[in-house]
Amino acid sequence: MAGHSKWANIQHRKGRQDAKRGKAFTKLIKEITVAAKMGGGDMNFNPRLRLAVEKAKAENMPSDNIKNAIKRGTGELEGVNYEEIRYEGYGINGAAVIVDCLTDNKTRTVADVRHGFNKYGGNLGTDGAVAFLFKHCGQFLFAPGADEDKLLEAALEAGAEDVVTNEDGSIEVISSQGDFLSVKEALEKAGFKSEFAEVTMKPQTETVFSGEDGAKMQKLLDALESLDDVQEVYTNAVIEE
Repeated sequence: MAGHSKWANIQHRKGRQDAKRGKAFTKLIKEITVAAKMGGGDMNFNPRLRLAVEKAKAENMPSDNIKNAIKRGTGELEGVNYEEIRYEGYGINGAAVIVDCLTDNKTRTVADVRHGFNKYGGNLGTDGAVAFLFKHCGQFLFAPGADEDKLLEAALEAGAEDVVTNEDGSIEVISSQGDFLSVKEALEKAGFKSEFAEVTMKPQTETVFSGEDGAKMQKLLDALESLDDVQEVYTNAVIEE
């Protein structure tokens, strides 16, 4: 057994992301374009593109938008040339923060990210400052009440690396980044559809925030997530309501 109110915290985070759905389309189009540029336009041979397209479909993105984003990535249509950049920094009380960006202007992006950190009580760090505190992996979260024994068996058979039952009864399945899609498909075939699944930077340890510090940390995270060039923000801070 591990964790605290993991289910509530992830549901809360997902709710905040859903509220920003308009921006989600822009982020997904960027990700599809970059994935196609780096690995080609065939989803059968490009797992990153396949995952990005699955996410776009889950958000009900029109298929024409998806096709055009792929064509921009492969050069069939003209488009902006995006570059991947990762920034690392510290939030309230030194909480670790990773900010992944796709940008066509690095000077603008670093200025915006630095301003977001500074304005809300954090500071931008150097490359490698906090990344070692996270694991790049696939994460699946199942609601309290899932059959633990059957899920454990199905997950291990699917090639998952770890299965963790949290104190609130929710169950996490962890896979390697590269096995995410195959584990997802195997679990669904076994009858287990996760409530939440993503390739993420999972913190190895977490710092719990509440009260005023929690509110400050949330403002910092919201400020970073709202930036146009930011794709994902990861943190080891857990903010309790």
